[in-house]
Formats: sequence, structure tokens, C-alpha cells
Amino acid sequence: MESSFVGLALAAILVIQFSTPVNSSCSATRPSPRNIRYIKTSCYDTTLYPKLCYHTLAIYASTIKTNPKLLANTALHVSLKSTNSTSRLMKRASKTPGLDPRVLAAMLDCVEEVGDAVYELQRSIEEMDHAGGSNFSMVMNDVETWVSASLTDDDTCLDGFAEGAVNKKVKTTVKRHLGRIARLTSNALALVNRYASSKANLP
Repeated sequence: MESSFVGLALAAILVIQFSTPVNSSCSATRPSPRNIRYIKTSCYDTTLYPKLCYHTLAIYASTIKTNPKLLANTALHVSLKSTNSTSRLMKRASKTPGLDPRVLAAMLDCVEEVGDAVYELQRSIEEMDHAGGSNFSMVMNDVETWVSASLTDDDTCLDGFAEGAVNKKVKTTVKRHLGRIARLTSNALALVNRYASSKANLP
């Protein structure tokens, strides 16, 4: 009964994050069909989760236009916002009274891993600002390293809830939401790699 309550409480907390737009202050300017096509083509040609990619980035089409750096950078910001929200919510959920010790241990490990993922995405965005000129390849290698590390942290968090001892409802809820930020980060990494490759191949 106790674990079932925790699972329901966690579900109620986490669902709030994904019932609201990523950015409620998006520009009202209608994007051009060309910009929309660019994002859709980029998502479907590059990422493992193209529908999620297109859904989360199309609202920024007026800002991204057909710029691959802005596309990759926006994907990183989307992933960071979602990961940061999940980090805060996991911290809150880990403080739920009466948690089973095994659930609490898994959740505290997850809080740490997702917190690391937030930091790594922040670093990747900072590095992206310095991409250009003769140090482009070195900077992009750093960006790719930070994003890859963030994705690894997401996966590690999910692995902690793969143990059979963890309540099924809690496990299902956490896996659903952590899986989403892992997919967002995977998409961001793919678009970062695409941008890095396109620039590196220029004469």
C-alpha cells in the first residue's frame, strides 16, 4: 500500500512537467514553411526519435531558421530545461515520507545522476558559444563529450530502477519520464554531431 501511494504521488508530481509547453514565451511570429521543412528534415534524417525532435523544436522555427548551430543549440536548451525540471521533481519525490529504503536509495542515486546531467548540459551549451574559428573541432569535441556524459547519466539512473526489488509502479513512472529526457538528449547529441560534421567538412 505504501509503495503504491509513493508511485501515485510520483506520477502526479512528474506529469505536471510534461503537461506544459517547454517555453511558454515563444515568439508568435509564424515561421516560414522553409524553416519548418528544415527542422523536420533535420530531425527525420538525423535523430533516433524524429517525432519527439520535431514536436519539441518546431515551435522555435522562427528563431532557428535554417541554421544548424541554432538547431543544435536549441535542442540542447530543450533537453536542459526538461532535465532540470526532472531533477527538481526527483528531489521533491525523494523526500516523500515513508519511502521503502530500496526505493529511496534508487531515487537518491537518480537525483545525483540527473543533477550531473544538468551540469553537463550546461557545460555543453557554454562550450557551444565558443564554437568557431580555428578551435572549432576541439570545442565541438568537448560539446559532444559533455552531452554524451549527460546521456550516460540518464541511462545510469534508469538502470537503478531496473532492479526487481523496486516497486513496479514507481519503476514505471520513473522510467517513463527519465526515458523522455534521455531521448531528448539523444536527439540533441545527434544534432550536435550533425553540426560538427557539417562544419568540419567545409574547405
